[in-house]
Amino acid sequence: MNRQSAIALLSGGLDSTVSMVVSIKNYDIKLALFFDYGQRSIKKETMAIENICKHYKIPYKVIKLDWLKEITHTSLVNQEQSLPEYTMENLNSNVSTLKNSAKAVWVPNRNGVMLNIAAAIAETINCNTIIFGANIEEATTFPDNSSDFAEKLTEVFSYSTSNGVKVEVPLVNKDKTEIVSLAIKNNIPLNLIWSCYSGGDKHCGKCESCARLKRALVNNNKLELWQEII
Repeated sequence: MNRQSAIALLSGGLDSTVSMVVSIKNYDIKLALFFDYGQRSIKKETMAIENICKHYKIPYKVIKLDWLKEITHTSLVNQEQSLPEYTMENLNSNVSTLKNSAKAVWVPNRNGVMLNIAAAIAETINCNTIIFGANIEEATTFPDNSSDFAEKLTEVFSYSTSNGVKVEVPLVNKDKTEIVSLAIKNNIPLNLIWSCYSGGDKHCGKCESCARLKRALVNNNKLELWQEII
């Protein structure tokens, strides 16, 4: 059976990596797209996507979005601001608290911009699917990580692309614990990923992304892996 061709959005983090890898059985991944919008962890993310793509023998393309960096004033890009700090325990805060924290790392229309660029590239290289790492856990605080967002963009692309590019979200109903479990099942080398908002030598262990990854690893009895990357 011939597989359909697809491209994947790859940040080098847990969700995008697992999304891409589990899609390999159903899609021929022609290209991974990585976006440089001035994020703090750009060097670490770039290293991660290089290593992941080398491991899976998937070509990648880096797209610079300097203008997005210029209009982003939150702490994910602006290093003069402090990143919100989290522990596994306070991830259970109420949704309004988490949403306020999300505003501190928000990049204006980031996923919308990236997926629109990806749709143009997909159409150009004759792919009709974009693999996108949205998941149910982060959809509670980041609306552009939701199934509704992906469905609406697919609807828009049915008008704006000649081949009807669709957004595929293989993890959309899974939380981080389930995503790590899926990574383990598929022998994905989690030591290659970078899921931290900071750009230090190792994961900071303090940002929201680190807290979510740590909790998922602990829930999968993989604390030793966390201790390796922290």
